[in-house]
Amino acid sequence: MIAKLPGMADAALASLRANAERLGRTGTKAQKSAAAALMPAIDAEIDARRAAKLDKAKAKAASRRHGQKADAEPESASG
Repeated sequence: MIAKLPGMADAALASLRANAERLGRTGTKAQKSAAAALMPAIDAEIDARRAAKLDKAKAKAASRRHGQKADAEPESASG
């Protein structure tokens, strides 16, 4: 199951996390054990996706700032 996490859609990953959390609280002993083993990998994947989205947003904002700054600078006159 852990190997499938990177290929899962965000919504499916969130659903899996919710199910693992629920089973960790209310499942059988085997379900609680499986959920406990899976939760760190799920959380790591969610954290990695958040970090990647944040990095992408920062890069996009920096690109926009750079583009605006370049537009605002006067062009040098050749002469």
